[in-house]
Amino acid sequence: MERKEYSAGAVKVCFWFSEFRKVVALLNEGNSLENVKDLNQRENIFSAPTPLRANQIFSTVSARVNSLDSSFYPLFLESDLAAQKLFALAGAMADDTLFFDFVYEVIREKMIIGTYELSDSDVRVFFKNKQVQSEKAARWTDETLNRLGRCYRTMLYEAGVIDKSKHVRKIFRPILTPEFRQWLEDHEMGIFINALTGVREWRS
Repeated sequence: MERKEYSAGAVKVCFWFSEFRKVVALLNEGNSLENVKDLNQRENIFSAPTPLRANQIFSTVSARVNSLDSSFYPLFLESDLAAQKLFALAGAMADDTLFFDFVYEVIREKMIIGTYELSDSDVRVFFKNKQVQSEKAARWTDETLNRLGRCYRTMLYEAGVIDKSKHVRKIFRPILTPEFRQWLEDHEMGIFINALTGVREWRS
């Protein structure tokens, strides 16, 4: 996985699962991302409230789709809803290194030790550690960190990994289909299996 510079850009985005699925379907039909971009600008295919939001959705979703090898298109479309959401989550993690680290260092660790709860303090500690490790993160305001934390929790909830409790959220260990697991392994993304299922050893 390509490690990108930490970014707080997630404060402006959502999980956008249905939009992710629509883009994958269009690409699988033979459209290019440029075609999809033009279609979005002409027809507002995401039903966005403004052209600016429509462009933001396309930019984010296309980056997530692009972060995964295009061979996932048919497998994604043949998968059930739960597996599709995990594909979309993997795309978000691959596109956003800080979000990946949150899942790997917080959610995965909770599953490893058998504490299937995510508290507000867990989120705060994660960001505090990142501010020590990263000069860029150290400059982010408390409001930015709070918004990032809300975004991460919302995406994990919509992907089916945590529940919607207010302060302490229950963590659900995702069940990866054999096909999804094999695809990750075949594309050198075994570390995503570890992150999503709470496996300690590193896998290539």
